[in-house]
Parts: sequence; C-alpha cells; structure tokens
Amino acid sequence: MPEHELWFTALFNDYLAGLGNGFLSLIGRPPVDRPWANFVTMQILVVLLLAALFTVLRTRLSMDRPGKLQHTFELIYQFIREQTDEVVGHHGSKYVAFFGTIFTFILFANLLGIVPTFESPTMFPYVPAGCAIAAFFYYNLMGFREQGIGRYLLQFTGPALPLAPIMIPIEIISHLARPLSLTIRLFANMYAGEMVTLVFISLVPVAVPAVFMGLHVFVSLLQAYIFTLLTMVYVAGAVSHEH
Repeated sequence: MPEHELWFTALFNDYLAGLGNGFLSLIGRPPVDRPWANFVTMQILVVLLLAALFTVLRTRLSMDRPGKLQHTFELIYQFIREQTDEVVGHHGSKYVAFFGTIFTFILFANLLGIVPTFESPTMFPYVPAGCAIAAFFYYNLMGFREQGIGRYLLQFTGPALPLAPIMIPIEIISHLARPLSLTIRLFANMYAGEMVTLVFISLVPVAVPAVFMGLHVFVSLLQAYIFTLLTMVYVAGAVSHEH
C-alpha cells in the first residue's frame, strides 16, 4: 500500500528536508526530495506531545490539591509499580522508569491514530521493532549488571552442564525470537485496527465508526500493556538469581 503524505509530514518535507537528508547521510543513504516519512514525524509528534504534557504536569504537581491530570498519571504509575512488584519482585522498583516510559510512549503512539489527519506510528513495523530492540537490549543489560557476565551467560546452558550443547542454541533462538514476537504482535494489531476503522469511516461516515474508534482505544491500551508486561517478564527472567 503506497504511503500517503500527512500534512504534518508535508511540513517537515517542505521546510526541514535538509535536516532529514542530513540524518539519511549518517546511515549512508543518498539524499531524496522528501526524506521524512509518516512514521518518523508521528513519533516526533508523540515525543513533543509527551514533553508538553509532562511540562504542564510538573507545574501543577501538588501534595494538597492534586488535579485530574496528576491523579491520572499517579494511577498509571501505581499500576506499573504494582505490576513490576508482582512480576519482577519487590526489588524491581529500579526498573519502573523504563517500564513506564515504554508503556507511555506506546500508548500515546497507539492512540494518535484516533485523531483525524494523523496515524499511529506503531502501525508501521519500524516503530514496534525499535521498541522491541530497546526492550531486548535493556533486559539483557540488566541481566549482565545484576548477575555479572559469567553468571548471566550460564543461564543459557540449562539446568545441567551436559545439556549445554543442546540448550545454548535453543536459548539463543528463544531470546532472538522475543523482539520479533513483540514487533509482530504490536504492529499487526495496530495495523489491523487502523485499517478496520478507515474502512468503516469510508463506508458509513456517521455513528458506526465511533464504535470502532472505541475499540481502537481498547486495543491501544491492551497492546501497550501486553508489550510492557512481556518486557517485565523478560527482565524478571534476566535478573532472577533463582532462575
């Protein structure tokens, strides 16, 4: 399906094409007339929205009279913290910042598709892949830091050393499959939800699409939660001394 250029992307291509080609040159790509893609500009928009939102939130933080925005994010933080304690353990508080960041970014990226003239960047495979790779490197890095290189690598040998020749390839394939699984799950669900909503908007432009937009919100929340929960499970397995 050819990608249509959103108006927000057109602004970048009209006024910041030089900057875009500068980034392309860093990865060895030749310059093009319109270097900015929708999934890139939509990610930038998500980051800008989150930065503005948290800037406003910071100015309104109050111990005595917390507002609705503060209550909302306190609930999100409490939910992430409780899930971390349940999955990783009570020592998992140091990982909450990463879990909260990945959950918030994916949630807002998913929900952006509800706004007319915008698209969810997570409906493009590159964005879920980037999040999955970040999660992959994070849980392995935490495993190395928590257990040391030698002890962490021993997990790949299995429960008994004689099984190592069999278990090591299985473990390596299993770990490499994790980012692929995270990518496909998030991308497929968001792409399908976006396409269903667009089809019904084109067929029945009044009332009926609202139902599917509500479904889109539910799927957005669910997929952000599942991605974050699986990341928690991977971190728990990496840092657990019992494992």
